[in-house]
Amino acid sequence: MRIVAKGLTYTYNPKSPFASQALKGVDLTIEEGEFFGIIGHTGSGKSTFVQHLNALIKCTGGYLKVGYYDLADKKCDFLELRSKVGMVFQYPEYQLFAETVAKDVEFGLKNFRKDMDEKQRAQAVREALETVGLDYARIKDESPFELSGGQKRRVAIAGVIVTKPEVLILDEPAAGLDPLGKKELMELLHSIHGGWCKTIVIVSHDMDEIAENCTHAAVFSEGKVVLTGTPPEIFAQSETLFSLGLDVPTTARCALLLRERGIEIDTDFTCDDFAEKVLAQWRAAGMPGKTGAGQVAERTTSGTESDINREQAGGDGDAE
Repeated sequence: MRIVAKGLTYTYNPKSPFASQALKGVDLTIEEGEFFGIIGHTGSGKSTFVQHLNALIKCTGGYLKVGYYDLADKKCDFLELRSKVGMVFQYPEYQLFAETVAKDVEFGLKNFRKDMDEKQRAQAVREALETVGLDYARIKDESPFELSGGQKRRVAIAGVIVTKPEVLILDEPAAGLDPLGKKELMELLHSIHGGWCKTIVIVSHDMDEIAENCTHAAVFSEGKVVLTGTPPEIFAQSETLFSLGLDVPTTARCALLLRERGIEIDTDFTCDDFAEKVLAQWRAAGMPGKTGAGQVAERTTSGTESDINREQAGGDGDAE
């Protein structure tokens, strides 16, 4: 399902003293099959935009089409749309409510797939739970509130993908997780992508997450899309991102430091690619001592990012 927005506008509390225009003419296309990232600071309009995609917020101005669904048309079948476009909110584990895991996951099917009988629903629940890496037989009758945090999040995702939506939208999917938890969750989303859900859209403030996982991304600011492209294309424009109050991936900060020392690294800003390119230059230069690319490589692998930030800031104090 291709997503196309043109001149999309939205105002909260219109015709009141508290009116606030959240979207000011958004133009954005997300092709089917993308693993798409949406970036922006608080109040940029990114969450308002994604809530339009399954009509949680109704389209009131501009053009928005998701597949063949015209969301500006009041006759649009919004119930059917929502079975095709799944939404996972931030900290979805807090939205669990049923007495058992199976009943929680089954809830969406009862709303969107009324043609399915009990046996078919049970099979769909099994497939969804196994897809997110959980043992159906062991967990189906458990209370969702007795599970670990990671298990709860997986159950919540299973409850959305159980209808096999063509588009899956996640708002800050890795929020609150430790590094291992983030890695496992992103691996899960990649395993879902292209199979269960053709298109995945994530909203994230974590630039490393966008660089490592997304095929394309869009930067929102003050209700508009100000940048679109692949992560390398976007993160190559670090000065623009800094001017918008946004950060760049750790690899992009390292690349900036290297550039200041006359070393250009042609990288896609993923950790693996950046390390490979830095080490290749280091070897090509005869593996010098701990200077230049070698010094940055050592600092990156040892995790002393604060040193790099201080050098980029030009002093010993805290860097922005």
